[in-house]
Amino acid sequence: MSDGLLTLLSVVEVIALVVILAIYLLVVASQLRSIASTLAEVAFGARAVERQLRAVRSNVAQVNWAMEEIAGTLPGVVEKAQRLSDRDRDRAVRS
Repeated sequence: MSDGLLTLLSVVEVIALVVILAIYLLVVASQLRSIASTLAEVAFGARAVERQLRAVRSNVAQVNWAMEEIAGTLPGVVEKAQRLSDRDRDRAVRS
């Protein structure tokens, strides 16, 4: 083979390599744009969750207070229910 032909084939090979690398670079860039878009949606969702959690945090004290009130009231309700149950059972036994 002549030197001119070898040079031409080397140039064609380098051009083919550059074209293939450019195509892969475009594919990677496209995928990175898609990932960036998805990450933007995730960040938007995370901000929305954060806003909702702020509302929850401010209401936790109220919920805790209500639960403490319920917990304080329940023993009395249980006692009354037990007395009524015992009374009804005694009436049923007498009948």
